[in-house]
Amino acid sequence: MNNVGETMKREFMDEAVRLSLESVRGGTDGPFGAVVVKDNRIVGRGSNQVISTNDPTAHAEIIAIRDACRNLGSCHLCGAEIYTSCEPCPMCLAAIYWAQLERVYYALTRQDAAAMGFDDALIYTELSLPIPKRRLPLHQLARDAALVALREWNDKPDRKLY
Repeated sequence: MNNVGETMKREFMDEAVRLSLESVRGGTDGPFGAVVVKDNRIVGRGSNQVISTNDPTAHAEIIAIRDACRNLGSCHLCGAEIYTSCEPCPMCLAAIYWAQLERVYYALTRQDAAAMGFDDALIYTELSLPIPKRRLPLHQLARDAALVALREWNDKPDRKLY
């Protein structure tokens, strides 16, 4: 996968951009598209579906990752890459790490997106702060009760790490 030619990379990015245009032209959703590529073929596609599904997590990258995982029958996308029409937001970037994608290619920067009203600066800033200094209060409750499930999972001989 690492030696995908520049022409193929451009074709994959063109598909991500096509999906972003299709999203805009087809309804009310945002201008973002993404494809997951493994072994030189597209295994997952996604476009922004936040408005049409009333789901704030339905970003193009998340949809493409879900599609690829479903198509490959795995929660890991080792050996795969994602091509996205815009630099991933913090949520999408976290999903990319969790899915274990190898590489990200993006067209627009987060500054380009911010100029059109899609500004992630607050989230990047908040994540860099210690928990007590964040705008969104986080409060820990019921740790001992929650530890029961974690310990039971840890003791399962057939558990699968992810």
